[in-house]
Amino acid sequence: MIRFLQSKDNRLVKAIFIVIIGAAVITMVITLIPGIFQNAAVSGDTYATVYPHWYSKLLFSGEAVPMTQVQEVAEQQLQRQRLPDFVLPMMVQRVGQQLIMQRVLLAEAEKLGVQATDDDVRAFLHQGQYGELLFPGGNFIGPDKYKQFVAAQFNMSTEAFEKELRQQITINRLRALITAGVSVSDSEIRESYRKQNLKVKFDYAVISSDDVRKSISPSDADLQAFFTKNAPRYATAVPEQRKISYFAFNAGQLPGGVPQVSQAEVQAYYQQHQADYQQPEQARSRHILIKTSGGAAKTDAEAKAKAEALLKQIQGGANFAELAKKNSEDPGSGAQGGELGFARHGMMVPEFDTAIFSQKIGETGMVKTQYGYHIIQVEERQAAHTQALNEVIPAIQATMVREKESQAESNFAGQLAAEAAKTGLAKTAAAHHFDVVTTPDVNAQGIITSLPDSTQVVAKAFTLKQGDAPAFASTGEGFAVFQVTGITPAHAPAFADWKQNIQKDYTDERLPQLLAEKTKALSEKAKAYNDLAKAAKELGATVKSSDLVSQTSQVPEMGQVSTVAPELLTIAVGGITGPIDAQRTGVVAKLLDRQEPSADEINKNLDQTRDQIRSERQDDAFNLYVSSVSDRYKKAKLIAINAKLAKGGLPDSGQ
Repeated sequence: MIRFLQSKDNRLVKAIFIVIIGAAVITMVITLIPGIFQNAAVSGDTYATVYPHWYSKLLFSGEAVPMTQVQEVAEQQLQRQRLPDFVLPMMVQRVGQQLIMQRVLLAEAEKLGVQATDDDVRAFLHQGQYGELLFPGGNFIGPDKYKQFVAAQFNMSTEAFEKELRQQITINRLRALITAGVSVSDSEIRESYRKQNLKVKFDYAVISSDDVRKSISPSDADLQAFFTKNAPRYATAVPEQRKISYFAFNAGQLPGGVPQVSQAEVQAYYQQHQADYQQPEQARSRHILIKTSGGAAKTDAEAKAKAEALLKQIQGGANFAELAKKNSEDPGSGAQGGELGFARHGMMVPEFDTAIFSQKIGETGMVKTQYGYHIIQVEERQAAHTQALNEVIPAIQATMVREKESQAESNFAGQLAAEAAKTGLAKTAAAHHFDVVTTPDVNAQGIITSLPDSTQVVAKAFTLKQGDAPAFASTGEGFAVFQVTGITPAHAPAFADWKQNIQKDYTDERLPQLLAEKTKALSEKAKAYNDLAKAAKELGATVKSSDLVSQTSQVPEMGQVSTVAPELLTIAVGGITGPIDAQRTGVVAKLLDRQEPSADEINKNLDQTRDQIRSERQDDAFNLYVSSVSDRYKKAKLIAINAKLAKGGLPDSGQ
């Protein structure tokens, strides 16, 4: 065997035996060493690990997606999109999946020899908006301002920022490589442009569902038959209801009165909540906005020229506030002389934010944002600081009184409930000079009109059984102590009591069919007469006329042409459509005019249309590639995800 392996003529066989022996060793290691695959992907601080190759697991050389990064990016997106905090778990899952896919694509790019360098990052930062902000007039703003800009806009170090840019450039190059073969023929471009710019004008007869609804007049026998046929549907139509007996109190009825707060308590609260009184750096500014679209200026150049002219006037001594009132196209601040008040870092769009935190106080400058040209004057800046105690005493006192009131009310309600469990609700109420009230039947979504807010009382009452010990819940202005004193189970209603609901259900069920039948009859009559107006008059439909519209236009009482009535884009002028289902209406249309773009117009827009179609197809091609790669990694089990964190849980480290 040894001689055989040493033979120069059997190198392939050697390799095979080496692989077999290696596989056996690996199998032994996996079998005999418990927990070898308890890698970072299942630890508390890692969201997932991506393994570029099948052997990466064995070498523990996967790319980790840290939970700290997922959490940080999710919080940034939450802030930028101004979403409420309760959306954070869903945002964490979305960002986690995005970062996993980023690692997968970077791994694939490396396999294909696609990468970005530091020089690529530098070149990118010289272009577009980054170039305008970081290299105004071709001159770098300097490392300190660059660092401040990145920290303010992205909340990260310049090293991390440039790493993210490098990765994004790499993925963009991967996309370019994958989609390089996507092409579009001239005939496809011409046909696409023709369809997009085809315009039609038509008359259309509308049958309203409200009118059809009025025509449905079932007899009592019809409704009774419908009620019997749909008995299971109505078996629990009347929801469960409960009677609740309670007495209530507010803060003014607490034994000993409303709690007071001492100066020592205020001082202690202030010391314990220092973080709440940290004020970040703020800048107060005013501006004049000249819009690049939607304003008086017809072109970007015209808007820029007007803004530059106003800037020169101000720099020459003109009154900023008066010019803002007369010229600013920001309706919110223009009337106030351009005043915007104080803003923290990140509150404004990036270009504006950079200006108000870098310009000198009193200096007037101009920047361009997505909204247009802004003439900006910085009026005041406040450094980050902690508010002094005397500034926040009233707020602290109010907060502490509310907290003490709430705690005292809750404690008192608990005492009363315990007392009522021993002596009964009525005796407890009488002993403390409260009145017991018994409600009429209330369902789970009902309200108790005599309470300021009965939401918590009703919700808790529907978790109790009749005869359970008294419970208590907040009423918004105090607490109620209560018991469930009666339960009426969900049940089917009597026909007479539910007749109005049954009639509505009957009508809702019959309406779509009748609307379709009437619209079909309208279409058939209009075609038979070759006269839409005559058919509409006979069937009580209303005839309207459209403007000259494209396939994406929305037509009143009909909807988008290409979605609801694509037939209008293909029939001949003078042709009448079949029945059109526009959901709340039935429509039949007659084409009056069709205008197609000329050959010259198509030729003039050939390149632009080619770019548009090619971009769309490249998106589709890359999305297909991403989906394929994702499936391949999943099937090969090259993505290990922390199941707890993927479901929106928090890391074990205590976050």
